[in-house]
Amino acid sequence: MSTKHSKAAEKFLQDSKMAAWHNETLWMVRAKRDKMSKEVPEWEELRNKACELKLYSNSHLEELLQEFEKNATANGAIVHWAKDADEYCAIVYEILNEHNVHHFIKSKSMLAEECGLNPFLMERGIDVVESDLGERILQLMHLEPSHIVLPAIHIKREQVGELFEKEMGTEKGNFDPTYLTHAARKNLRHLFLNAEAAMTGANFAVASTGDIVVCTNEGNADMGTSYPKLNIAAFGMEKIVPDLDALGVFTRLLARSATGQPVTTYTSHYRRPREGGEYHIIIVDNGRSTLLSKPDHIKTLNCIRCGACMNTCPVYRRSGGYSYTYFIPGPIGINLGMAHDPEKYYDNLSACSLCMSCSDVCPVKVDLAEQIYKWRQDLDGLGKANTGKKIMSGGMKFLMERPALFNAALWAAPMVNSLPRFMKYNDFDDWGKGRELPEFAKESFNEMWKKNEVQGKEESK
Repeated sequence: MSTKHSKAAEKFLQDSKMAAWHNETLWMVRAKRDKMSKEVPEWEELRNKACELKLYSNSHLEELLQEFEKNATANGAIVHWAKDADEYCAIVYEILNEHNVHHFIKSKSMLAEECGLNPFLMERGIDVVESDLGERILQLMHLEPSHIVLPAIHIKREQVGELFEKEMGTEKGNFDPTYLTHAARKNLRHLFLNAEAAMTGANFAVASTGDIVVCTNEGNADMGTSYPKLNIAAFGMEKIVPDLDALGVFTRLLARSATGQPVTTYTSHYRRPREGGEYHIIIVDNGRSTLLSKPDHIKTLNCIRCGACMNTCPVYRRSGGYSYTYFIPGPIGINLGMAHDPEKYYDNLSACSLCMSCSDVCPVKVDLAEQIYKWRQDLDGLGKANTGKKIMSGGMKFLMERPALFNAALWAAPMVNSLPRFMKYNDFDDWGKGRELPEFAKESFNEMWKKNEVQGKEESK
């Protein structure tokens, strides 16, 4: 019953040291999130409020987006609407081409990844530079992000040192993170100063003010937009929040959930064009409005892209981001992929143990595991249900509908405990490759219950 995910995960696990490091590092981030959340007495109240605000925003999208457009336009911005990825890319290119831009710098944007903006522009002769350190490392390595907040989490510092030696002429064998960060800073400073236009994504868009809000730790968004006269921002329409009071709820949750910090180093508000310049804002749909018509999955639009679900997910931590076929991995990526194209991304549904940890840590209470379970129920209707799993489920159904047969199986199960190890741990047993199989209990719960019931009756006489 191999899937695309399981095959890719098997490849990732071949480097056992790297796999263990990946698992432990992300769990450390999860532990930092737990520590930070416990320091906020009203944490659960904040989560509830954030969920309510998101549900309100998503049910009032039209009026909030129109309010945003009105206020942003009054601030001097030029607002565009894009129905899909093609239109989004075309609008960005049209703006850049109109201003004869050849050197373009941008901060991290998952929307740009979603819509394939970088290759689209580069194919048309525009040099695109990623200014986020992790994104820049991956760009130089010609790799995609494997995490939405920590894009290069799977890259070790030795690899970065070798890359910078080749690309920036750094000292051979110097893998010190501080040294490498300074080298990247020096290299990017030149690119910042020579950029002809800059672009940011948006963590939030505030309807009442027309603000674009970007949260970073490196300050690269501010650096990128400070020099060029032409700036562009783009956001998926679910990023809208009603006002600054609502924004305050989300900023208290975002950094704590994402990296275990009380707040990001920079929370920047972009409102007006630079003097003598232009500021363009692109509001993108790309399937989001379709998701509004799916009651079982509308809460997916609550997501604020903190990555907490990835940091806690035992499957993601142990299989890596590249084992998923959608560009966003982990629990939220499974759901977004299915919302985007279930025929293409159904395979990712197998990458979930339904442990519910993702739902427990989500700061905006997206019921991620429950939604994955619901998507799985749709697989047979899509003609994508795994044949082996269907046969297995049919066998379990057959067994459980026949009490005598089921009890016989329970009686016989402990015999497996005495089998030679090679019969239990072999190429047919994927589960046992990375863990010890639990032994069958010598006595079933049903048998224990009956014994206790008889004993209880005798004692009551």
